[in-house]
Amino acid sequence: MLEYAVVGSGVGGCSIAAYLDAKGYKTVLFEKDSNLGGCSSTFTRNSYMYNTGATTLAGYKDGHIVKSLFDSIGYKPKLLATDPAIVIIQNGKTSPRYRDLEKFLTVVEQNYPHPKNREFWTLVYELNKKFYSIDGYYYSNSSFLKKALSLLSYTPIFLKFFRYFSVNAKTFLDHFFGGIDKEYLDFLEAQIMIVAQAKSSEINFFTCALALGYTFNETHYVYGGMGALFDGMSADMKDVRVNSEIKKIEKKEGYYKLYTKDEVIEAKNVILNSTVYASAKLFDESSIQNYYKKYEKLDNRQSSFMLYVTIKSDVEFAHHYQIIQDEKFEGSISNALFVSFSDKDDEQIAPKGYYSITASIHTDVRFWQKDADYKAKKERLKNLLLESLMKNLDIQTSQIIDCISATPSTFAKYISRSQLGGNAITMKNFLPFLPSNDTPIKGLYNVGDTVYAAQGWPGVMLGVNNLKKLLHV
Repeated sequence: MLEYAVVGSGVGGCSIAAYLDAKGYKTVLFEKDSNLGGCSSTFTRNSYMYNTGATTLAGYKDGHIVKSLFDSIGYKPKLLATDPAIVIIQNGKTSPRYRDLEKFLTVVEQNYPHPKNREFWTLVYELNKKFYSIDGYYYSNSSFLKKALSLLSYTPIFLKFFRYFSVNAKTFLDHFFGGIDKEYLDFLEAQIMIVAQAKSSEINFFTCALALGYTFNETHYVYGGMGALFDGMSADMKDVRVNSEIKKIEKKEGYYKLYTKDEVIEAKNVILNSTVYASAKLFDESSIQNYYKKYEKLDNRQSSFMLYVTIKSDVEFAHHYQIIQDEKFEGSISNALFVSFSDKDDEQIAPKGYYSITASIHTDVRFWQKDADYKAKKERLKNLLLESLMKNLDIQTSQIIDCISATPSTFAKYISRSQLGGNAITMKNFLPFLPSNDTPIKGLYNVGDTVYAAQGWPGVMLGVNNLKKLLHV
């Protein structure tokens, strides 16, 4: 019998599966799609390769949880450090987000002058630096007593950062700057949204500071596409099954039965990388269904509309851009378009002289229910985003070789997930209300961006690290 069955190969699922396998535990990893990585995978369409969604690796440095996990399984990815991490374009202003604080302050003071800029960005920088240097805490949700004990482990963090946990980010920004114009606020909100997956009015300032300080951390471009990370992590695993969807899970006495369309697998423990609010459908047992159903309210139905473009150009582009306009794009809930380019020398993902582009914008899942207008809405937003991309980055129609798009319904088809971006840590959804990586059901665990701790590689890896502690592995 298997010791662990991991369902879903996103950042969390693939990471914990590779780790358990490397430590000698008999582990199987299941993935519905043909590519590992979920919404962080790489795929091929019309003979061109694209990153599905996520395009940046953050936290790969000595002492950080991301590199520590990779080191523990003996995997060293081929990376290129990116600085600036992102270039923000707004109303003709170009603002590179340099890792160096002083270098970035020169940019922000030129484009968004304010007497409090140095004090504010220094605070953001220091909060990020201090947070990632703290360890020794964990979070459990398997019982009331274990939750209470785990919350005590956060005492050093709460004592150090309490004043920032307890205040709404929008309130803090308004008070700190003594009023801030719309352009500068849009500049901040766009960066907060792409990392925290929520607006400043919905989160505390500590979460806001971690989001705004994301680019002060070392970020990397992944050669061969993001999917290369998952292929590399799982390369030495003994049992990886793609094109293998788990249809149903049954809890038995001391173990679980997992059903695909072709076979039944038995495992002592199950780790789900599915969203916490969509996991109930995998089970018939009412106690398990009820546990997951109580988290369905966390589903904010927020997702992404994706634009995938291949261009031929001899221009050297940055790896990442964020294009901010004054008003929201039709069919979206945002006025900011996030754009990622392949590296000019990465011939694994695009031929020499070509670029693979992945662009995304936040949208609402409910807008993309299949109806008579679905195709027309999809084509309209695709053209709006392409027009913005071409205008702001000076790309000509003649340079476009391929262009396709994807809606939340597309993601549901391939990876059984329409909500993207995970479970935002809002003022209403903070410790101790977050679902943890363990559950009250023996042998049943969760990992990914809808449970502790947050989104992105550092956030999900915090959850993987937490799960390792809970499993005592």
